[in-house]
Amino acid sequence: MAVTVKECLELQLLEVEMLLSMFPKRGEFSLDEDAVPSIQRYLRNADGALPQQLEYRITLDVGEAEVKVELQVLLPHMYPQVAPQLFARSDALHRQQQLQLNTRLASHISSLDSGDLCVCEAVQWVKDNSLTFLENSETSSECASKEVRVKEMLHRMWIYSHHIYRQELRKKIFDCAKKLNLTGFCLTGKPGVICVEGLRENCEEFWRDIRYPNWKHISCKHVENMETEGSIDNLRLFHGFEDLQFQAHGDYGLRNDYHMDLGQFLEFLKQHQSGHIFQILFGVEGKHSDN
Repeated sequence: MAVTVKECLELQLLEVEMLLSMFPKRGEFSLDEDAVPSIQRYLRNADGALPQQLEYRITLDVGEAEVKVELQVLLPHMYPQVAPQLFARSDALHRQQQLQLNTRLASHISSLDSGDLCVCEAVQWVKDNSLTFLENSETSSECASKEVRVKEMLHRMWIYSHHIYRQELRKKIFDCAKKLNLTGFCLTGKPGVICVEGLRENCEEFWRDIRYPNWKHISCKHVENMETEGSIDNLRLFHGFEDLQFQAHGDYGLRNDYHMDLGQFLEFLKQHQSGHIFQILFGVEGKHSDN
């Protein structure tokens, strides 16, 4: 018999209760305050719209040195029938070690029986195995540098939002892009568009960071990957991370609810060999701003 979304969400809440009992201290388990209530409301009235996917973070002390490893969890509505999205990170790990840790974690989770709750199992696996990557830091770094010299992959993400206005959100976007050595742009206003390009793991970390805890009106519309034996810098379309603000249509006075001139945005995309992205973002073919 097919398992329903409602049954899956009930199991997800049971697992959250278990995890809260395992990590009762402040700061160990981070969850958006409306996440569980929104699922409970849906369970009381399953005819309404689906709630946001359940997303939380668990901070683990690993080894005698108590190195902090954070496990980020994003649960599809049909989890545990489908696999969760898991990502472990730590300031004590180099990026290549972090990538190896997460590859091994994903492999372990995929080996478990489908349909079983597995976040608790993932927590235990991270606690048991993270030290291996910390102890092999020198070897991992040497391997990473050899791999980078041989082959690199440029990852480019095109992200759409209903709007981007808030100053603190824009600061977070720019700080995160700078920290991760990403180039691209942020189009402020309504709609809002973000493009980031760089190493894949950096782009994916950016995507996780800006969405958390719950940016509701945002989606990744398109991803591009390009491989090179040289530096990925040769494949970048942007030289820095730009702040785009085009003239708005109409006179809206002091109101913050304005639409950007998408004709100007289309011209900007064409100047950066990305005119084809306009239709992907907005579902219509682009026209020049003077048409």
